[in-house]
Amino acid sequence: MKLVNVAKKSYKDYLCFMSEKDKKELYFLIEKFKDKKIAMVNATEFGGGVAEILHSLVPLMNDLGLKIDWWKMYGEEEFYNVTKAFHNRLQGEEGDLNERDIEVYLKYNRLNAMEMQGCDYDFMIIHDPQPAAIIEYRSIENKGKWIWRCHIDTSTPNLQYWKFLYNYIVKYDAAIFTMEDFVKEGLHLNNIHFITPCIDPLSLKNVPLEMEEAKEIISKFGIDINRPLITQISRFDPWKDPLGVLEVYKIVRKEFPSVQLALLGSMASDDPEGWEYLYRTLRRAGEDYDIKIITNFNGISNKEVNAFQTASDIVIQKSIKEGFGLTVAEALWKGTPVIGGNTGGIKLQIEDGVTGYLVDTVEECARKVLRLLRNLSIAEEMEKAGREKVQKEYLITNKILNYLRLFNKMCDS
Repeated sequence: MKLVNVAKKSYKDYLCFMSEKDKKELYFLIEKFKDKKIAMVNATEFGGGVAEILHSLVPLMNDLGLKIDWWKMYGEEEFYNVTKAFHNRLQGEEGDLNERDIEVYLKYNRLNAMEMQGCDYDFMIIHDPQPAAIIEYRSIENKGKWIWRCHIDTSTPNLQYWKFLYNYIVKYDAAIFTMEDFVKEGLHLNNIHFITPCIDPLSLKNVPLEMEEAKEIISKFGIDINRPLITQISRFDPWKDPLGVLEVYKIVRKEFPSVQLALLGSMASDDPEGWEYLYRTLRRAGEDYDIKIITNFNGISNKEVNAFQTASDIVIQKSIKEGFGLTVAEALWKGTPVIGGNTGGIKLQIEDGVTGYLVDTVEECARKVLRLLRNLSIAEEMEKAGREKVQKEYLITNKILNYLRLFNKMCDS
């Protein structure tokens, strides 16, 4: 278990994104919880939406006067192989849970729990399946409230995996899901709440970038800035369907031969399957030089992601399953039209035909891409609606307030 160091942030810089009513509520709750100790626990400090959110959430909450630590759990490759299977199967993938996987999973949860012995927190927020069993090994003197935060779609899970995990998450004082649709039918957990993920409007990834600078940045990766570009930014993962995006591009290119495709992805330490799927994507792309497949090992960081989202004509997030899809909110915030899979948290962000398009198939996605490429006025109409929705619902300021509301409710109950 490791304490993650985060860069400092000033919450005063974010007040412009909040209403006066929300500011008053925030200050009231901060005063109430300023002496409480809070811990966030997850599996990785880089790569993936959870880590990205925590890099903003933790320093901002600290700057507000709260006492919050972020712990990253320790794990070897065997652990992450097992938890990647948990991730996939809790989202419905078939497969059997064997005794060896259980042994590995519990071993690392036990080891990490031991590292936290003597750390007494008022609120423990445990993110996703990887550290969920830590609660089983907590010290007796730890009397704080334990909250399990699930970022994935567990509505139709592999039942073997779900029944195993349920033995641990039922011990929590509260559970947070992104949306009601993600809660398995008949679930009996304590205090179920719903909080969406969010973006940091002042992070390097989301701070406004001039179009000329954005185009200059993406040109360094071989993009012709004078031709249309469609982009998907996500892990290389079967649920994100990069192979389907390649098929969309091939259909579009038949009618719009000047189009280019960029697939950007960060390779995360807790996702060993990602490398295999990256290689599959590279093989499917072949030698088409208008397809750019770029990872953090090619020099992609947050500023480059910002540039691609800003300068692309269309951003796609063609997920088959999706907990939320931060890249949707990020692109909407920049005024770029988004076409997303009609699934999970993407449906919360995209109002079909208003802030973007929702699609179910490769063919439907290709039709919507062609429609936007041929009708620039539609994209312009979506720009304002998308940005307004993100400001109202999906900024980091909303996230902090929602956590404090939950703490308040738990203390009063």
